[in-house]
Amino acid sequence: MKMLNRDNTNKRNIVNNIFNATGIPLSYATKLIDDLLNIIIFSVHTKKILKVKNFGSFSLKEKGKRSGRNPKNKINYDILERNVLTFKAANQLNIKVNSYVKKNI
Repeated sequence: MKMLNRDNTNKRNIVNNIFNATGIPLSYATKLIDDLLNIIIFSVHTKKILKVKNFGSFSLKEKGKRSGRNPKNKINYDILERNVLTFKAANQLNIKVNSYVKKNI
């Protein structure tokens, strides 16, 4: 599969990569990515964690209210409590990524 040489990517690039790799229509690839993201969001929202075997786990962490300071103007402000989505890659994914990097350096 040929990937784009970019530091960052977006949903359109992922959809185009799926289209180029599989040949499925762009509308199906877009629907596939949208459905995948909705499954992740729904699962993490309801269960607080989503584990995908050999890929990794998504979890929802609750961060409490705290005070912060803008380093430019030194103004203090409150950072409200919020939920943060975290991802921890599985060992199998790390191994695959590292072997791919070593082959393509």
